Amino acid sequence: MSEVHFNTLPQWLEWIESSHPVDKIELGLDRVRTVFLRMGLDLSGSQKVIVGGTNGKGSTIAMLDQVLRDQGETVGCFTSPHFLRYNERIKLNGQPVSDELIIRAFMAVERARDQIPLTYFEYNTLAALHVFSLERPNVMLLEVGLGGRLDAINIVDADISVVTTVSVDHIDWLGDDREKIGYEKAGIYRQDRPAVCGDAKPPQQLVAYAKDIGAELYLRDQAFTVIQENQNSWTWQSKQADGTILAISGLPELTLPKANGATVIQVLQLLDRLPQPAQLGSSLKSASLTGRMQAVTSNGVDYILDVAHNPEAAEYLSEQLRLKPVKGRTLMVLGMLADKDIDEVLNHLTSVVDHWYLAGLNVPRGQTAEALGKKLKQQGVVVTPESAYDTVRIALNTVKAEAKPDDRVVVAGSFFTVAEALTTLNMDDKN
Repeated sequence: MSEVHFNTLPQWLEWIESSHPVDKIELGLDRVRTVFLRMGLDLSGSQKVIVGGTNGKGSTIAMLDQVLRDQGETVGCFTSPHFLRYNERIKLNGQPVSDELIIRAFMAVERARDQIPLTYFEYNTLAALHVFSLERPNVMLLEVGLGGRLDAINIVDADISVVTTVSVDHIDWLGDDREKIGYEKAGIYRQDRPAVCGDAKPPQQLVAYAKDIGAELYLRDQAFTVIQENQNSWTWQSKQADGTILAISGLPELTLPKANGATVIQVLQLLDRLPQPAQLGSSLKSASLTGRMQAVTSNGVDYILDVAHNPEAAEYLSEQLRLKPVKGRTLMVLGMLADKDIDEVLNHLTSVVDHWYLAGLNVPRGQTAEALGKKLKQQGVVVTPESAYDTVRIALNTVKAEAKPDDRVVVAGSFFTVAEALTTLNMDDKN
């Protein structure tokens, strides 16, 4: 039996990261399920919602969390990655849990693990489930890390499973087309339980999988849909089991994607936790998420932080920037990972960016600023060597000095980019 023990969370995290590498991915449920069963965790006191998909997982969980908590429900959220503190991954009632709870969970994982090797994410997943088994929230919201069928969180049998969107990403692990990826993501669906899909054009393999296992499939634009009333409001509409139509009108425009908001309403109805329309609209509108169209002001400069690391997310960011024009310029600080579809991301962003500040990411798979510059030139964008910076911090310091009062600064391209930006901006505000 393992006898690993540390007194502080940083010590535990340093050991976990060295012993269970962050960038190591080993899909499969046998190892993590064995440790889970050894831990003897009881999750029966909570309704469980698993959320997978290419984009929109975090915003879907953020809106579900907000609506449920505004009704007085206790909610546990497991999400990834974190930006500034590991504790962000495990939240209870909107707040990161304490170091003490996480350390207690890590110790429980170690006692049960013995010599079974785990990945970093598997370790995280088991720790989060240990916390929730102790705290017993009314609802658990669990985010899939990668794919779905073979992701560690799929050891949990969800009461409702959600696939937000399906796009081509993580090709090495999930396949190189939407059908293969849709099949992997549909693996979180369960027999005789509600399965929700927020993608307007779901892969046929996802639909077929749900039918084959006998899941109750709720598809966007079939079971539920969004009807735009005007620039400021929209209606959610759903076809009920008895053939009647339920419509919720006068919903406000949201900070987070409206399509995900519609999916959230469907989940809330299935949970039998749908509030009155006015309360629903207020809660959805007030929901926010770090790194998703996040507005930050630092030393008099306005920033928009959005991870936008794949084409679908970049397209959404581009649309939002067009809907909210500014008098001045749009200045973009961009840092990306080399294995992302950089060309397509840039293709969506070039038309809404006036000046680029390209940042290298000093992380595994991080792309250099010079390589980003070459790709921009291939798309006909004039980029000078002065537009390339070794780090996000250096790029931000430069843009801060050059931004004018009517300009806006957008930071995008990766979770790592936004995390470094948040650290930099927080440090600037403390100086």
